[in-house]
Amino acid sequence: MESFLSKLHDITTFIFDVDGVLTDGSVFVNESGEQTRAFNIKDGYAIQLAVKCGYQVCAISGSRSKSAVYRLNSLGVTDVYMGTHTKAERFKIYLEEKITHASNVLYMGDDIPDLAPMKLAGLPVCPADAVEEIKAVSQYISTYPGGKGCARDVIEKVLKVQGKWMSEQAYSW
Repeated sequence: MESFLSKLHDITTFIFDVDGVLTDGSVFVNESGEQTRAFNIKDGYAIQLAVKCGYQVCAISGSRSKSAVYRLNSLGVTDVYMGTHTKAERFKIYLEEKITHASNVLYMGDDIPDLAPMKLAGLPVCPADAVEEIKAVSQYISTYPGGKGCARDVIEKVLKVQGKWMSEQAYSW
C-alpha cells in the first residue's frame, strides 16, 4: 500500500471506463429500447471536485451511451470517448493531445477491454468486482465495487495525498 500511496503524488489525470466502473454494469432497457445506467452520486461529487481542482478527467468506453455522456458532461468532464473499441489507442492519442505523460495517469478499469490501456498507465487500479485479469495488473483494488464508490475512493485518496481534499481551493465556487 505504501508504494501505491507514493505514486498518488504524481497523478494529474484520471481516466475511467464507464460500464462497471462509473456504473455497476447494469443496463436498464425501456419499452422503446432506450438503454440507461445508474451513476453513484458520491462518485459524481468526487469527479466534479477533481475537475474543479484542475485535474484532467477522461472517460473511455466501448458503449455508445448518450446518457453517460450527458452525466459526465454535467460533472464538467469534457473528454468523453464513447464507442471506443481500441482503448489503448485512444489512451495514447489522449496523452498526446493533453501533453501528459502516462506516469501521471491513474486509469480505472474493470474488464478485458481495459487491460491494454491499464498496462500503459502509470497507476492502473480497479473496483473490487473487476475480473481477475484486471485485478492481476492493478496496483490498487478499491474496496468498493463498480458504480458504488470506487471512483470516489481513488479520487479522494489522490486529493488527500496532494493536500487538495477539503482545501479552500476545492470549495471556492
